[in-house]
Amino acid sequence: MSRPVMIAPSVLPADFSRLGEEVAALEAAGVDLIQWDVMDGQFVPNLTFGPDVIASTRDRCTLPFEAHLMVLTPDAMAKDYVEAGCSRLIVHAEAVTHLHRTLGAIADLGASPAVALNPATPASAVTHVLDLVDLVLVMTVNPGFGGQDYLPTMESKVAEVRRMLVDAGRSDDVHVEVDGGIGPDTVAGAAAAGANVLVAGSSLFRDPEGLEHAVSDLRSRAEAARGGTTARA
Repeated sequence: MSRPVMIAPSVLPADFSRLGEEVAALEAAGVDLIQWDVMDGQFVPNLTFGPDVIASTRDRCTLPFEAHLMVLTPDAMAKDYVEAGCSRLIVHAEAVTHLHRTLGAIADLGASPAVALNPATPASAVTHVLDLVDLVLVMTVNPGFGGQDYLPTMESKVAEVRRMLVDAGRSDDVHVEVDGGIGPDTVAGAAAAGANVLVAGSSLFRDPEGLEHAVSDLRSRAEAARGGTTARA
């Protein structure tokens, strides 16, 4: 079956002084998981969430946590983020020397391994690791900052990744995620191209009608673009 639409809020636009309350509010608004954008100041310019910060919020909601490791040393950091409560770790193909080994090490820690691609990185970079992951993230902005404009040219890459999964017999097992500039005006293009996990930050937190409206609106637009797939996972 087609993978269900899932809304994965980025916590970057949240009030960092009350992160526990913010993740609880996101769960109440109907999101499917929480994404933590982990930045090291090297692979990307900013510094964000350490494992202790994430761990301090883990008991405030029941949803899965995923850590998007925008870092140069994911192998050295993976264990700490799994212990902090992240059940999926996303590493960048551009950041690691031995991608197979890194993904295998994440699986050995008991977490789900996933791989991300920067806008300039071709989909072919993950051809030979599709058997090791449960999610492929296609960045629809260059990573490092929230609030950037969506790159519509990435939709063809999303479609290519989805075709690769079909050809590999893994379309029902692997999610395709998009991250960057996702909002009411852009979500349909990403979803129609084949993305089913939608990372949104600014568009959720800035909706004048509140988080619940923002989540529901984004989900309904994505489901309509994908032909009405409504099942939740």
